[in-house]
Amino acid sequence: MLPPSAHVNGERSKSDSKNEEHIDVEQKDLSLPSPNLYGPEVDISTVDPSKLKRKMDIRFLPWLTLLYLMSFLDRGNIGNARLYNMQESLHVTDKQYLIALTVFFFPYALFEVPSNLVLRYFRPSRWIPFLVFSWGIVMMCHGFAHNYGDLIVLRFLLGLAEAGLYPGIVFYLSCWYKRSELGTRVAVFFSAATTAGAFSGFLAVAIHNMDGIGGRPGWAWIFILEGLATVLVAYFPETAKFLTEAERLYMIRDLKADQRHSAGGEEYKIEYVWQSLKDWKTYVAMGLCMGIAGATSSISLFMPTIIRELGFNATDANLMTVPVYAWACMVTCAVGFLGDRIGHRGLLNLALFGMGFVAYLILILSRSVALSYFAIFLAAASVYPTIRTAWISSNVEGFYKRASALGLALSFGNLNGAVTANVYRQNDRPWYRLGHGIVLAYIAIGWLSSLIYTVLLRRENEARDRGERDEVIDGIDNKNANLRNGRYDSVTEARVKKGDYWSGFRYTV
Repeated sequence: MLPPSAHVNGERSKSDSKNEEHIDVEQKDLSLPSPNLYGPEVDISTVDPSKLKRKMDIRFLPWLTLLYLMSFLDRGNIGNARLYNMQESLHVTDKQYLIALTVFFFPYALFEVPSNLVLRYFRPSRWIPFLVFSWGIVMMCHGFAHNYGDLIVLRFLLGLAEAGLYPGIVFYLSCWYKRSELGTRVAVFFSAATTAGAFSGFLAVAIHNMDGIGGRPGWAWIFILEGLATVLVAYFPETAKFLTEAERLYMIRDLKADQRHSAGGEEYKIEYVWQSLKDWKTYVAMGLCMGIAGATSSISLFMPTIIRELGFNATDANLMTVPVYAWACMVTCAVGFLGDRIGHRGLLNLALFGMGFVAYLILILSRSVALSYFAIFLAAASVYPTIRTAWISSNVEGFYKRASALGLALSFGNLNGAVTANVYRQNDRPWYRLGHGIVLAYIAIGWLSSLIYTVLLRRENEARDRGERDEVIDGIDNKNANLRNGRYDSVTEARVKKGDYWSGFRYTV
C-alpha cells in the first residue's frame, strides 16, 4: 500500500506557475475551490475528518502494531531462552553469548537507511511482508542451531531482516498523518515493544513445557514456534482503495496545510539525501536515538537475567517481567497521547529521561530486592515512552529527506545496542553495577540531546517569526526578505526546494 502522496498525477507534483499567489499555510477550509489546492475540481465537503481518521486507524494500527510486536518478540526472546539452558546446549560461553547479541545490531543499524529509500520503489505491500517472512524463517532456524557459529550467523541474518521494519513503518505513518496526530499513533504502534516483553515471559514459560518433543529442548521450541507465528503474519494490505477519491484528496490537502508540502508527490533527487546529511537536526537526533536505543536494548535483552539474579528461578523471573512491561505499555500510550495534545515533546522527554536517571541510580546503589525491582518498573516506564521518531519526522519536510534523516538517526542509535549488549557480564552479578552505570550514561546523553533539540528548535522558530529567514520571492513585497536566504520564483518553489528550511515552516518543539 502506498501513501496518498504516491497516488498522484505527474503534472500535479511539479511546481505551480510563476504567477502563483502567496499560499496561506494556516488555511483551514480545505473544501474551498482554489487553484492552489491539490485536485481543486474534487468536492471534499462531504468528508467527515473524524470518521476518516478512525477509518485509517482501524486499517493501519492493528496490523502494524502486530508486526512490530512480532519483531520485538523475536529479537528479545533469546533472553528468555537463555534462562532455559540455551548456552549450555550450544556450548556457548558468556563472552560468546554477548558477542552473538552484539552481531545483531550491526546489520540492523546499517540497513535502515537503504531500506527506507527503497521502500517507495518496492512498495510497502511487498517490501514489508518480505522482511517479516525472512526474519520469521531465520527465527525458526534458531531452534535448530547446534553451536556458536550457527548462532552468530543467525543473529546477523535476523538483524539484517528486521532492520527495515521500524523506520519503514514510522516513515510510512508520517506520510498519512499530520504532525499533531503522529505521536499518538507511533506510541500505540511502539507499545507493541512493551507488549512483546510481557508476552515473551508468558510464552517462554508455556512453550518450555514442550521440552523433549521432537527431540528438541524447550528453549529451541521458543524460537521455532515464535518464528512460525511471524511467518504466518507476513502480510501487508495491498492497495489504498479503502479510501474514496474525495477522502484521498482531503488527506493530501490536510497534510499540505500541516506543512507537509511533499504530500502532493516528490521526485527523487540525491540532493534530498545530502540535505539530511548537512542538517544539524540529523546529528542532534542521532544523539537522542543513541540515548534511547542504548537503554531500551539493554532492558529488552537482559531484564529476565537481571531479575533472576535478584534471587528468583527461571520461570519466576520470566513471569516477573510481565507486569513491568504492562506498566511500561500504559505509560507509553499515555505519553504519546499527551505529546500530541500539549505539543511539548521536548519537555516530556526531559522529564522521562530524568525519571530514568533516578531509576538507574537506584539500581546502582540498591542492595534490596524489592527496591531494585521497583527501580526496574521505573526504568522501563521512563525509557520506552521517550519520544524520538514522531518528534524527528515532524521536524523534517520532504519525502526523501525525511526518510534519510529518520533512517540515519535510528541507524546510529541502534548501533549503540552493540555496546549495551555487552555490559551485563556474569562476573558483575547479582547487582550489575557496571551495566547500570553505562546505561545511566546513555540516559544522560538522551537528556542532553533532548535539551539541545528543544532549545535550538525554539530559537529557530523565533528567528522565523521575526522574519530573519524570509526569502526573496519574485512579485511579493517583503521588507524582511534577504537574498542570503535565497531567491525564488514563487512560494511553492521555495517550499519544495527548501523543505523545512523554508521561512514559513515551523518546528514542533
